[in-house]
Amino acid sequence: MAKSKTGSHKKTIMIVDDEIGILEVLDSILTDAGYNVITAMNGREAVARLDESRPDLVLMDFMMPMLDGAGVLQYMRSHDGLKAIPVILASALSENTIRERCTGYNAFLRKPFKTGRLMEHISKLLGPPADNPKPRKA
Repeated sequence: MAKSKTGSHKKTIMIVDDEIGILEVLDSILTDAGYNVITAMNGREAVARLDESRPDLVLMDFMMPMLDGAGVLQYMRSHDGLKAIPVILASALSENTIRERCTGYNAFLRKPFKTGRLMEHISKLLGPPADNPKPRKA
């Protein structure tokens, strides 16, 4: 984790989505909000990155090629070093549909979602970012 201007550690969020446009927009929003960001284009890449680093939170699409969100979540919950990392799962599918296929996530966002709603979930799970003590409204 990197130190912020205030001397506290910046929190790191991993974004996992197979749509590059979504990755870029979320990367920009979360970086501007004061977080470090790691990105992955699919579930396999996410697992490899999780083995390299330990983000404070994972924001992940449910439907992805190679390894979907349910597979990544299952991997995370079966590894001691990854079990406690909160996960926000996002999908165009309803949460009821997701719940039938997947458990163990901490929050759910229905796509398309508003930035303000995302920031509310992140704030509840992580608290405010190190450089920005008040959650920003979008």
